[in-house]
Amino acid sequence: MSLWSRLLVLALLLLPAQALSTQTLAGTKDRVAALAPSGLVFVMDDDGNELIAQNADEPFVPASVAKVVTAWLAMEVLGADYRFKTRFYLDDDRVLYVQGGGDPFLISEELALLAPQLVTAIGKEPITGIVLDSSYYPSDLRIPGIEDTNEAYDALNSALAVNFNTIHAVRSGNSVRTAEKQTPITPLAISQFRARGPKGRSRISLTQDPDVSLKYAGELIAAFVDQAGGKVEGEITVGPVPEGLEPVYVHNQSRYLAEIIHQLLIGSNNYIANQVFLEIGAERLGGPVSLEKSLQVANEMLTKHGLAEDIYLEEGSGISRGNHFTARGLTKVLNLFVPYAELLKRGRGSNYKTGTMSGVRTLAGYVDTAKHGRVRFVIALKGNTGTLRYRLMQEIERGL
Repeated sequence: MSLWSRLLVLALLLLPAQALSTQTLAGTKDRVAALAPSGLVFVMDDDGNELIAQNADEPFVPASVAKVVTAWLAMEVLGADYRFKTRFYLDDDRVLYVQGGGDPFLISEELALLAPQLVTAIGKEPITGIVLDSSYYPSDLRIPGIEDTNEAYDALNSALAVNFNTIHAVRSGNSVRTAEKQTPITPLAISQFRARGPKGRSRISLTQDPDVSLKYAGELIAAFVDQAGGKVEGEITVGPVPEGLEPVYVHNQSRYLAEIIHQLLIGSNNYIANQVFLEIGAERLGGPVSLEKSLQVANEMLTKHGLAEDIYLEEGSGISRGNHFTARGLTKVLNLFVPYAELLKRGRGSNYKTGTMSGVRTLAGYVDTAKHGRVRFVIALKGNTGTLRYRLMQEIERGL
C-alpha cells in the first residue's frame, strides 16, 4: 500500500472520533446555554483552546473569586515560606511594647504558642503596662467595600489585631461567655458583645474604631501571658515603640504563607485577604503599608503579564463591587496560578474558588475532564441562586 493510501485510511479512521468529539463539545455548549442562557461561562484547555465562550466578553464583578488574584500576587511577591512577624520590646520600667506586623493569623491558638516564649524572654516579674504600636498601618486606612457593621466580614484591617478582629461569644441577656474554649473572655469582649452582639452564639466584628480593636488585642495578649505564668499589671494603652529600644522577642507566625493562603481560599476570609494584599506593597516598596502601594505592585505585575485591561482591583478580598474582571483575564491568572492550584478548595472533581454577594454568584478554577484533560473555567451569574454555578461546573466536567 502506498503512503498516500495509508494516510487516507488513517484519516478515515480518525474522522468518526473527531466528529464525535465535536458533537460532544457542541452538546455541552447547548446544555450550558440551556441551564444559564444569560450566564458567563468560559472554558479553556491547557493548549489555550477556547472550548466554551458564552458571554465571555462581558466584564463581571468577581466577588471573592478576586482572592485567587491576591493569592497569586502574594505567592509571587512574598513567597510560599514567608512568615509574618510581631515584635515585643521591654523598657527599664518593665513596660511591654507590642509592635504589630500585620499578621493575619494572630489567633488564640497562635497566642498560646507565643505567650510562653515571650514570658521566657522577659521573665515572670510583673509587667507594669502594655503599649500597643500599630503604626505599620496608617490610622486612616479604609478598604473599599468594608462597611461599619457588626458582620465578621466587615472587620477592620489592622497592623495588630487578634482573631481576625472579631469576637466569638455567646450572649444570654447581659451574660456573655466565650464561644470557643481556646479564647479567654475579656472585659472589652463582654462590653462589646453586650452593646452590639445578638442573642445566642455569633461572631461579630470589632468596631471600626482602631483603638477599640487594639485594646482587645492587648487584653487577649495579657490573658495569655497570665496563662503562661507571667503577670500583667498597669494599663493597656496605644503608642509608638520608643526609639532605640531593641526587641526582646520577635514572634514568627507558625504558619508559612502557603498555609495562610490555603486557609484564605477555603474560608474566604476578607480580613485575611486584605492583610495579605497590604503586605504585598510593603514587601516590594517598603513599610508602612498602604493600599496605594499594594495596588501599584499589583498593577505592575498585571501589566507585565498583559492583564492590565482585564483585571481591575480596588482591594484584595473581592468585597468591593468596584473590582471588575474579564473571563479571559481571570483564565490567564489561573494559568499563572497552576503551581499553587492545590491551595484551592478541592471537591466535585475540581479545585475552585467561589464568590458570593447580593446579585452575584461566581465560580472559577480547574476541573479534570475525560477528553480535554484539566481545563480552566470561569462562571459568573447574576442573581442569588448559588447552586446553578455548581451545576454548570459539573456539566463542564461530564461533558468535556
